[in-house]
Amino acid sequence: MVKLFAVLRETAQTNELALDLPAGATASAAVAALAEQIPTVAKLLARSACAVNQTYVPLDAALNDGDELAIIPPVSGG
Repeated sequence: MVKLFAVLRETAQTNELALDLPAGATASAAVAALAEQIPTVAKLLARSACAVNQTYVPLDAALNDGDELAIIPPVSGG
């Protein structure tokens, strides 16, 4: 399951979706698949962080069946 937050959620018009990825896929592969499935979020994904099972991970982190991948866009505050 992929969870989307903030502007990603708003742009994709959903807060979560399932991706069908091959065994051994990485977070980077999931991000690429998401960009292909929802092209309107592609530019935002390039600057977003990934977390697997609530732990931030690098894009080369392997995903396992049943993992929860959260994609968190950059935020600005003031």
